[in-house]
Amino acid sequence: MDTISIRYIVNDVDAAIAFYQTHLGFATKMHPAPGFAMLEKGAVRLFLNAPGAGGAGQAMPDGSMPAPGGWNRFMVEVDDLAGTVAQLRSKGATFRNGIVQGQGGKQILLEDPSGNPIELFEAARR
Repeated sequence: MDTISIRYIVNDVDAAIAFYQTHLGFATKMHPAPGFAMLEKGAVRLFLNAPGAGGAGQAMPDGSMPAPGGWNRFMVEVDDLAGTVAQLRSKGATFRNGIVQGQGGKQILLEDPSGNPIELFEAARR
């Protein structure tokens, strides 16, 4: 399988590294500067950039700066969504919503320390 790469703008790269390692099982593969890190989990690479830190954190030609947040996200599938949410809440994790039921399963939006969403998803049992 090809590697999937995702880039998130984060306010604090070290806080984001700790969050993704502790709560979602990512491993740090590269952290050459305070404003950048590359994490991996399976075939997913997660690039973390601080605003203004060069590279993807640079200002746009009009001067606007990249910022964390928004609604685009990646999804992590879990076997027991309610149990995973309870465990994360006990560790102080922040969520945007409660668990919602959809056609294909249940989901909730977890936030990293900069407010970037991660969808936790449990597929419907067929």
